[in-house]
Amino acid sequence: MKRTLMTVVFALAGIAILPGCGGKIRYANYYTLNLPAPPDPPAREDAHATLAIREFRAPTYLRQGAIVYKASPEQVGFYAYHRWATDPCEFVTDSVVERFRASGSFARVKRYDGRADINYVLSGRLEKLEEIDYEGGVKVEVSISAEMTNLVTGATVWTNTVSEVGDVDKHDVPAVVSEMSHTMDRAIEKLLTPAPGLATGSTATKGN
Repeated sequence: MKRTLMTVVFALAGIAILPGCGGKIRYANYYTLNLPAPPDPPAREDAHATLAIREFRAPTYLRQGAIVYKASPEQVGFYAYHRWATDPCEFVTDSVVERFRASGSFARVKRYDGRADINYVLSGRLEKLEEIDYEGGVKVEVSISAEMTNLVTGATVWTNTVSEVGDVDKHDVPAVVSEMSHTMDRAIEKLLTPAPGLATGSTATKGN
C-alpha cells in the first residue's frame, strides 16, 4: 500500500513538472462580432403586423466554435486557439431582431418561441463566415439568406440572399474578426434593405 501511494505521488509530481519542461500552456482566445447598435425605432401608427424570427441555421462546420479559414475553395481549416465566444447563428439572429425593431415596419418583433400569436415568421441561414486565404491577399466572406412566411397561409412573402467580401489589411486573427464585423454589418444591412413593408399592406417582394 505504501509503495503504491509513493508511486502515485511521484506520478503527480511528474505531471506538475511537465508544463515547465515543455513550455508554457497555450490558452484559447475568444472573440465576438461587434456591430453598431441600430437607431431607435421610429414612431409609426400604421404598423400593425407582428413578426417572429427563428434562430438562423448554418452549416455544421460554422457551429463548431472555431474560427474558420479556407486555403482553397475545397479546403476548410479551423484555428485551434481562436474561437467564438458566442454562437455566430445566435449573434446574427439577435442582430436581425434588433434591425427589424429599429425599422418600425412591425408593431412587434420577437424571437420565435413556437406560439401562433404573430402574423409572419422569418427563417434564415448563415451560409458563410470565413477567412479566405486564396486568390491573392487575405479576405473575409459573409453570406446570408432569409425568407419570410405568412403564418396563416404558409405563403412565402419575401426572400433575399446577400454575399459580402471584405479585405483584411493585416494577417492576424484580431484583424480578421474586426473585418468580419464590418462585413457582417454590411451584409445584414443589405439583406434587410429595403425592409419588408408588410405592416403597411405591401405585396410580396424579393431582394436583389
